[in-house]
Amino acid sequence: MKIKAAVLEGPGHEWAVEEIDLLEPGPGEVRVANKFAGMCHSDAHLKHMGGMGTYPIVGGHEGSGIVEAVGDGVDRVQVGDHVVYSFIPSCGTCRYCATGRSYLCDWGANAGTGLMADGTYRFERNGEGVGGFCALGTFSERMVVSQRSLVKIDTSIPLDVAALLSCGVPTGWGAAVNAAEVAPGDVVVVFGAGGIGVNAVQGAAHAGASHIIVVDPVPFKREFALSVGATRATDDATQAARWAQELSAGTGADSVIVCSGVMDAATVGRAAGCAGKGATLAVVGLSDVPTDIAVALPVGLLAYNVLRIQGVLFGQCNPQSDIPLFLRLWAEGRLELDRLISHRYTLDQVNQGYVDQEAGTIIRGLIEFP
Repeated sequence: MKIKAAVLEGPGHEWAVEEIDLLEPGPGEVRVANKFAGMCHSDAHLKHMGGMGTYPIVGGHEGSGIVEAVGDGVDRVQVGDHVVYSFIPSCGTCRYCATGRSYLCDWGANAGTGLMADGTYRFERNGEGVGGFCALGTFSERMVVSQRSLVKIDTSIPLDVAALLSCGVPTGWGAAVNAAEVAPGDVVVVFGAGGIGVNAVQGAAHAGASHIIVVDPVPFKREFALSVGATRATDDATQAARWAQELSAGTGADSVIVCSGVMDAATVGRAAGCAGKGATLAVVGLSDVPTDIAVALPVGLLAYNVLRIQGVLFGQCNPQSDIPLFLRLWAEGRLELDRLISHRYTLDQVNQGYVDQEAGTIIRGLIEFP
């Protein structure tokens, strides 16, 4: 089957929308027609310096669609089902899934290569395999994925809203609720108010934080964060640290959640300067090169203040249970999803979408497929 997809040839290249081949689903695999694809900053990392994946690769790991065909042995979904994609699969049986940590599922090992379980690809170009980011590749009209990467949802739920639950909402929300373990009355500082950070704000507010301070250089993002639960916002980390001291009666923030688009040691250092004794520093963002040293703190600061540095992956969420939870909260009016969608693009406009993201003019862009 011929499809259109946005392919990245390697670091430093732009997305190239071209026609490639899609193979049929094998055992345990599903063909889906993509309806919406979220434009997450993690896909932008693929364009800079490399280290996150192999190339060429079809981008996109966030989205929603409709099941068109199923391979042998598929028992989680059937043709016609509406689904949200989980950028980390959940098999349900590995030691991590079995202990409630499906965000660490063993089947997520091929995220950067797009290889399927049998070691081959489902996208092809000129007879050569092409990977799909996170074994998905949502920047395509259609894709073939493992059923482990799908979460079935009710057909009454708008697929544009549902697409946000693939990555941005769970990662941000869970960074506050699961990773930082925000508690009622806490003072929380969130660095970065993009598609992840604003959901960390929502999670912290839902958990009962009394004060949520946002640090972001873009006025539009600061204003948006204030509209979904932040209590103060600034572009100055020093100001955020002063507020954290003031609002905590001199102790500092209980949690600092770092959601900056590109992580570096200077940003983490400024974030740590907001933390009080016994605080959690939850690190969500990534650097363009995974081997970069982005966390470098004085050992005395860590030891004497008993700080906890907590890595965050998928917000420590379990997609099969948490995505339905988020949809229920949205239906009850307790979780903002609709307004997170700042702009809609066609697949051919994928590069413009990332220009807009870099400029800070959108919270989350969606690629919409006919």
